[in-house]
Amino acid sequence: MLGLNGTPFQPDTLQLTGIPGMQTGQAWVALVFCILYLISIAGNLSILALVVREPSLHQPMYYFLSMLSLNDLGVSFSTLPTVLATFCFNYHHVGFDACLVQMFFIHTFSFMESGILLAMSFDRFVAICDPLHYATVLTNSCILAMGLGILAKSFITLLPFPFLVKRLPFCKGNVLHHSYCLHPDLMKVACGDVHVNNIYGLFVVIFTYGIDSTFILLSYALILRAVLAIASREQRLKALNTCISHTCAVLAFYVPIIAVSMIHRFWKSAPPVVHVMMSNVYLFVPPMLNPIIYSVKTKEIRRGILKACYKS
Repeated sequence: MLGLNGTPFQPDTLQLTGIPGMQTGQAWVALVFCILYLISIAGNLSILALVVREPSLHQPMYYFLSMLSLNDLGVSFSTLPTVLATFCFNYHHVGFDACLVQMFFIHTFSFMESGILLAMSFDRFVAICDPLHYATVLTNSCILAMGLGILAKSFITLLPFPFLVKRLPFCKGNVLHHSYCLHPDLMKVACGDVHVNNIYGLFVVIFTYGIDSTFILLSYALILRAVLAIASREQRLKALNTCISHTCAVLAFYVPIIAVSMIHRFWKSAPPVVHVMMSNVYLFVPPMLNPIIYSVKTKEIRRGILKACYKS
């Protein structure tokens, strides 16, 4: 894509593909995405409302759950405009600057989710390994500081991305492989020196996903050691049961990331549709599953939902 003087330039708009190779069945795909959005938005709003209204849920564990629900809403609303435009209204174009803004928010909320899951693992670690000091360690001010720290870390770390992309010319077309804007997708149509983008992207992934997942594993290793030291089998099961919801949320978030990485590493010839579907799983499944997981596996949340339904 060349300008009037034969030099590469940035397009005014980018074209979103949706699902590559799918010429028919768009209505069914649109229906699936609408259901996913409905479940995700309604479920996370319900969790937030429940924690705010129920005094019994004003505890550190549920404050962190509220952060997770708020972040999942951010992920959903970041992708919603272009996904609905692509599949429901057959509108496949997005402005270049709007694409950069969407890219920033999608990646920011995704990296924040990793940080929140780490904070939730720390909550479980303190609750099981040092229960006597649980209330004094995880005070409201400490929880607020952790939340603001996660937000600041993700915002500052991801802020350079739009500017790094903005400096590049785009000479390989303007067609993206997704129904939303992602940094790796933009790099495929950019030309010029993209080494800085790729190196910084790798640094960000290691600095966030790598460090967060390592400390999550470490916290669960310490939790498991503490649980195995409990004499009573019933108490061991009770302690482990408090971690099931968080473990499921961690798996729902990290398994798609690992799958995407493995495909990129060992299946380089995979059709574009495989990469697109895995990205969709990574962005759409955790926000939908998290409220379901915590509603099913957490007794206090279930009790709150039943109480709210009974009142209505």
